[in-house]
Amino acid sequence: MNPLTALVADGTLKESAELSAFTTYKFGGSARWLAEVGDDETLHRLVGGLEAHGDVEVAVVGRGSNLVVSDRGFDGVVIRLVGDYLAIDADATPVTAGGAAPLPLLARDTVKAGRGGLEFFVGIPGSVGGAVRMNAGGHGTETADILVEAEVVDLRSGSRSRRSSEDLELRYRHSNLDTHELVTRAWFDTTAQDPEIGERRLREITQWRKEHQPGGTFNAGSVFKNPPGDYAGRIIDDLGLKGFRVGGASVSERHANFFVADPATSAQDIHDLVMEVRSRVSAATGIDLEPEIVFLGEFGHEHG
Repeated sequence: MNPLTALVADGTLKESAELSAFTTYKFGGSARWLAEVGDDETLHRLVGGLEAHGDVEVAVVGRGSNLVVSDRGFDGVVIRLVGDYLAIDADATPVTAGGAAPLPLLARDTVKAGRGGLEFFVGIPGSVGGAVRMNAGGHGTETADILVEAEVVDLRSGSRSRRSSEDLELRYRHSNLDTHELVTRAWFDTTAQDPEIGERRLREITQWRKEHQPGGTFNAGSVFKNPPGDYAGRIIDDLGLKGFRVGGASVSERHANFFVADPATSAQDIHDLVMEVRSRVSAATGIDLEPEIVFLGEFGHEHG
């Protein structure tokens, strides 16, 4: 029996699984296979099947807050961590969290436990694994500043390792993690803090988001990384591109580095809008904006 067929038979894999619910844009096609992995034993079984099968494309999906899935779907295995990997131990020293743990929940749990330093995570709608992979940051702090180490599983071999910020080569929105490497847990450095101080900081950050970022819309956070010494949103705004539209996707009127989607928007619309804005910025300024958003699957030709 084909190793992946065997994984379908034992319930480890699901076939033709819709992915739209796993992204903040709420659109996109299906994965050929989906594995929702809740414990180390299941992960070990999945890795064994992937290794035995050989050539199959694998993608890890967290909370989908920076992800656009192609309308055509993804012809490979999508892995989502659930179950045990959602756990947070805010009383531990250092604080421990599973790779699937939501960052806002981690921020709030640590504040309640009288620990400070992770409040900035309340404004980032991603997962712990995503934060490590992208060195997520905001409000003057990055993941690299507070990460003690992360547990990484190689999906090709099943080998596990613990890596520090230095090992991961964390820098602005970057790590050296490859697509076949999965962050399953992380440990964070915190300091003792009066919960009232932490609660005040959480309120400040959430209020800032409400005032500066588009709420109540389908979006995937910041679309482009900031170029050195500047801000992508400022550059796009200065070119008069707020409100610029491709199909059902448009540049936010509130923050030009957020692209919002109408309910009938396609993934291709978002892709084409990103590429068109990138092209216009390059032509006008010579700056090549690097997307922070991740495109999964195949997309057609660029707009324009």
